[in-house]
Amino acid sequence: MTALLDALTDTNSFQAWTAAELSVAGHAGTFGEEYEQELADARDRSGSAEAVVVGQATIDGIPVAIIVSDFAFLAGSVGTDACQLVIAAFDRARELGLPVFASPSSGGTRMQEGTAAFVLMADVAAAVKRLRARGLGLFVWLRNPTTGGVMATWGSLGTVTFGQPQALAGFLGPRVFEMLSGETFPAGIQVTDNLCEHGVIDGVVELEHLRERVSNVFRLSTNSPTDRVGSPYVDDLGPEGLARVGNPDPWDCVLRTRDPQRPTTQALLAASLNHSTRLHGDGEGNRSDAIALYLAQWNATPAVVVAQDRSAQQDGCALGPAALRTARRGFSLAVELGLPLITVVDTPGAELSVNAEQNGLAGQIAQCLAELTLLPVPTVSVLLGMGCGGGALALMPADRVVAAAHAWVSPLPLEGASVIRYRTADRAAQMARDQRIAAWQLAEIGVVDVVVPEMPDAAQEPESFLKRLSHTVSVELDQLLQRDEASRLAARARRYRGGVNVD
Repeated sequence: MTALLDALTDTNSFQAWTAAELSVAGHAGTFGEEYEQELADARDRSGSAEAVVVGQATIDGIPVAIIVSDFAFLAGSVGTDACQLVIAAFDRARELGLPVFASPSSGGTRMQEGTAAFVLMADVAAAVKRLRARGLGLFVWLRNPTTGGVMATWGSLGTVTFGQPQALAGFLGPRVFEMLSGETFPAGIQVTDNLCEHGVIDGVVELEHLRERVSNVFRLSTNSPTDRVGSPYVDDLGPEGLARVGNPDPWDCVLRTRDPQRPTTQALLAASLNHSTRLHGDGEGNRSDAIALYLAQWNATPAVVVAQDRSAQQDGCALGPAALRTARRGFSLAVELGLPLITVVDTPGAELSVNAEQNGLAGQIAQCLAELTLLPVPTVSVLLGMGCGGGALALMPADRVVAAAHAWVSPLPLEGASVIRYRTADRAAQMARDQRIAAWQLAEIGVVDVVVPEMPDAAQEPESFLKRLSHTVSVELDQLLQRDEASRLAARARRYRGGVNVD
């Protein structure tokens, strides 16, 4: 535990909060003399007053509350006093307006105290929710082992959750599972690496890299609102150059966005994001890398980024229900943390499979559309390339829509639309033209706000194109952040209603 605090916090910045300071009275001998002796021995061995140590510190100068298990104290198990300390620490952090770093390592509820400690799980969970309702972040780092009531409360309620590599983390420890079920729990299931693969936690990180990860997340809530856009970008086109770009043929747009050399979402994010933290999955056991979710600064502006990854989809990661659940987690985080949301659209289409249908693909698209349309925070949607079907539409509704010159949006793959209309795929080009799918055509009807030129094609000038697109998003975002919420939301509602007023 000491090594963790030394590696994580600024030198000499940690100040412990005592039970007396937090008005935690203690159990006062309620559970008998034998147990009291166990506690006394545990205090002597560990040097800690209880199985959790709480307090405040700074991490790269950012004030943070700290809640850390001491596994040397009765295997980090939590009784009534430890639970009350955790509850009080979360409440103190909320009162002080501090984000929380929490690192559990525990065998769970302390058996010597039985139900009295067990039922406090509800109050611990409520304390976490009170903190997060204030818009304060909770970074959880699971240490080996984390099981039982601790895993089922503050170990699983983080805004962001990482784990020590190969740490045991699960509800029932393997030994208890084997005793209760008579079967051996499969190896490798209850470890942090596997939990990340299945979208339960966001990733694994070694102690030596933990400080940077925590700092990146917490700096988003403390970033100064000044100088968000950064240095002005001098457009290399000028009025005459813009005029020469023209209005490309819609079918040519489709072909260009299918070019394997076209810049990907990851290339755009690499050119745009600073101090970024990628979150994997929806936090509830669903993961698809077809959606990339980041907490980051877009250039200099803190934001949540939800981006379709065309290359991941082409490598076999389907844009299905799990991906859209991850997107919706991003929407919720943006609201919770009070950050603007940036979405990136670039998809050949949503997953077509039995699994997608049985897991509610249509419903997830519907939820994305409804939530994005009503999201209270500023939103910018970036049409990077392919915009095929409901999967693309699911990330489109926004205050401002920025599109690459060759981006397009259509209800179906154009070959599929041709089959429906003409019973042959051979008229896909005609369908592209008839449906008016190109970015410049969408701008004419008010669906797209800004078309970013490609000179003549993003694949031929990737660096300049990405810089141009990235800066355009920053400018649009900065303008949105200066608008009042009511007028911004009213304008968003009118986008798809043909100018009809919406209360």
